[in-house]
Amino acid sequence: MDYRSLADDIATWIKSKVDEAGAKGIALNLSGGIDSATVAGLAVKAVGPDKVHTLILPIHSNPQDEEHARLVAEKFGLTPQKIDLSPVFDLLIQTLPEGSDLAKANLKPRLRMITIYYIANTNNLLVVGTGNKTEIMVGYYTKYGDGGVDILPIGGLYKKDVRELAKVLGVPDEIIAKPPSAGLWPGQTDEGEMGITYEQLDRALEALEKGERDGIPEDVFSMVQSMVRRSSHKRELPAIYSPVTS
Repeated sequence: MDYRSLADDIATWIKSKVDEAGAKGIALNLSGGIDSATVAGLAVKAVGPDKVHTLILPIHSNPQDEEHARLVAEKFGLTPQKIDLSPVFDLLIQTLPEGSDLAKANLKPRLRMITIYYIANTNNLLVVGTGNKTEIMVGYYTKYGDGGVDILPIGGLYKKDVRELAKVLGVPDEIIAKPPSAGLWPGQTDEGEMGITYEQLDRALEALEKGERDGIPEDVFSMVQSMVRRSSHKRELPAIYSPVTS
């Protein structure tokens, strides 16, 4: 794959979506990870740094995440706006009845989604998501959280392709090399939480799409099939009941 041409194509696509919406630019959360870094590079390529409103939204986050987010911002000529949502998260947890650890963790991306749309609505911006094809296919994102966006520029790319695209765009090496993490809790990594590596996921998903299974262990293939099946509701609009009329 020609990743330089791919970067140009995606940037053109982003620009067209911004123009179609009559928006003044883009709103983007910089997490410090490879996906948001790659999308930041594409966004700048599409509309220029002055029209990319980047946000840093920590919620009791690892300080290194902000360091990496600022490193990306510096690389692409962006000036991020930091809004610490930790006090809001704490107050919400105190107000709500006791919930599961997962429910509490999912509040974080949902609070970020509310904040990004507040900024986007105020400034007539299009909210750009950072989900990739691998994560979307298995539902590894929070519904109405980081999945609540207007467009997904890398949503058609497997994680392996995002890594190559990041290199072409000039994303700093330390961000490309760091273990992917949603930062849901201390020490959390994507691969650790899912129980499978991105390399295994990409291979299994490609095999599933092509209807082939050569070289994919049965337990891995079955696991991925189950992940895709269980998360199907995340990739569809809400089901609407249609009353039967006589």
